[in-house]
Amino acid sequence: MPNSLEQLKATGTVVVSDSGDFASIGKYKPQDATTNPSLILAATKKAEYAALLDEAVKQAKSEGGSIDTQVDSALDHLLVQFGKKILEIIPGKVSTEVDAAFSFDTKASVDKALHIIKLYEKEGISKDRVLIKIASTWEGIKAAEILQRDHGINTNLTLMFSLVQAIAAAEAGAFLISPFVGRILDWFKAATKKDYSKEEDPGVSSVKSIFNYYKKFGYKTIVMGASFRNTGEITELAGCDYLTISPNLLEELMNSDADVPKKLDAAGASSLDIEKKSYINSEANFRFDFNEDQMAVEKLREGISKFAADAVTLKGIIKSKLQ
Repeated sequence: MPNSLEQLKATGTVVVSDSGDFASIGKYKPQDATTNPSLILAATKKAEYAALLDEAVKQAKSEGGSIDTQVDSALDHLLVQFGKKILEIIPGKVSTEVDAAFSFDTKASVDKALHIIKLYEKEGISKDRVLIKIASTWEGIKAAEILQRDHGINTNLTLMFSLVQAIAAAEAGAFLISPFVGRILDWFKAATKKDYSKEEDPGVSSVKSIFNYYKKFGYKTIVMGASFRNTGEITELAGCDYLTISPNLLEELMNSDADVPKKLDAAGASSLDIEKKSYINSEANFRFDFNEDQMAVEKLREGISKFAADAVTLKGIIKSKLQ
């Protein structure tokens, strides 16, 4: 009997590895991989990744400039070095994140994305194998729109906690979105002081509503559930376009023979009674509707702060090596 991971793949869901630890990625045979500053930071603390960090520092030193310029350059090179190694293992795409400090600056996000793609191309990696990962703020969504439309660069809009963000992302033509599941569950557990079964998990419900909206109205943007706390959340989303899963949960699925029936069905969404909304030409409406969702507002702020803080920590490690 196929294990639960094989069954999940058989529902049509593309499995993506959520890890900066490329040494473990090949084991689970994912199509794609996603990274973020927190994952890269964790990986750089392991001895086996020291060479990548040293190489990034070496490249930045050769380019010259002030110490802060070299630190920024080394971080970009480090992200690309990780992405390059991951792409040697997987057949598909890797997501590389723009610094969360640019989450409210469209131009800075676009400029950084173009620079990252240029670094990948210098390593012989074409842009079609890279997704630029940007936070799902209004400014981030607009950056994704520019990158997709004007530069043919595919984007992954991350830190997504609401249908409002998802609708705006689809209208912007984002290649893929990463609605977070576990962090939504975390918020509701803290707010309500109760536990949730996998069937009533609010994070799962959020992704289902986004998936059904996209399929109902024919959006091509890929829905990739992310940030899982347990395998129950994953199996409840069997049939979702993509799911990005951490190595420990991939291992649990691989070692399980529990049934994984398909739960999400694109064909079935067409008959659902769903109201269509639009935000593409109305920043004010987007901000108002998003602001009405306390959970989404709090989790987006928290996520940006955490990723930005981890990037600062990474820069501190790099700076010490440069000096």
